[in-house]
Amino acid sequence: MEIEDFDFNLPEELIAQTPLKERTHSRLMVLNREERRISHHHFYDIASFLQEGDCLVLNNTKVLPARLYGVKEDTGAKVEVLLLTQLEEDNWDVLVKPAKKVKTGTTISFGDGRLTATCLETKEHGGRVLRFRYQGIFYEVLDQLGEMPLPPYIKEQLEEKDRYQTVYAKEQGSAAAPTAGLHFTEALLKSLQEKGIEIAFITLHVGLGTFRPVSVGSVEDHEMHAEFYQMTQTTADQLNAVKERGGRIISVGTTSTRTLETIARDTGGRFEERNGWTDIFIYPPYTFQAIDGLITNFHLPKSTLIMLVSALADRNFILEAYQQAVAERYRFFSFGDAMLIL
Repeated sequence: MEIEDFDFNLPEELIAQTPLKERTHSRLMVLNREERRISHHHFYDIASFLQEGDCLVLNNTKVLPARLYGVKEDTGAKVEVLLLTQLEEDNWDVLVKPAKKVKTGTTISFGDGRLTATCLETKEHGGRVLRFRYQGIFYEVLDQLGEMPLPPYIKEQLEEKDRYQTVYAKEQGSAAAPTAGLHFTEALLKSLQEKGIEIAFITLHVGLGTFRPVSVGSVEDHEMHAEFYQMTQTTADQLNAVKERGGRIISVGTTSTRTLETIARDTGGRFEERNGWTDIFIYPPYTFQAIDGLITNFHLPKSTLIMLVSALADRNFILEAYQQAVAERYRFFSFGDAMLIL
């Protein structure tokens, strides 16, 4: 299958640059796979499409304010650093820009020296391993000095950090938000639970691979970036119970989907306590073992994410839905509108 099979025309003005004032006021497109029907609603209507006994699976990863601006201690040259993965203690895999200015042994100072980092190793494509030094607690220092790592297609400044964070974010470690969850409020989650809809949590720390374009011609030749995931025994027991009584498991976002499908693939369809790294790449044809539905945002043309939703709902049906989304002026990507596939 070719990458071009997942292309569509997207006017640039439909890329949402800022979040809506009210999280639940995003639009919601609902795809009924059995009837091959598309309908248009708002996210606050989502309870109408869920049933008692369904279980929503949310990714509780928390986005780090992972973008830092500093200067080289020896020359004062400006350097931008993006934290990717914590390796051990105070060592991190990062991206630096401009990469040519940061060589092994280079020390970078942030916030008038409150935080410093020394380059231990150089990698390809701007990758570096840095060792950080600071006083106090690293994440508190980072919260003071860092900025949210908004995707490259968002040009506007984010006025409130929390709007690029789900209301249930808990586990520190993501370089990007699991954006399908941005539509939920605590009040909406409570109302869904009162209706008999269960809420379960998994963790997948989103890496920058989520923004990496597919640069090969054939889908099968693309290699996914590995990301860390975790499922507790409590969540595993909850999801197994849902399956056993015939309830539907509906993943909130492609990150939750990839976590659930990774575990189901490795355990023969049942859930169990697990953690590790996944580079699962879901594209048509694919047999889903874990999920029965998906809540997701609208994705980039020719991206791995549109391939994933095409595996669930049929490529032609997805492209038809995306044509309608463009015609109806839906808002796309991280701060955009939502789609429910059932």
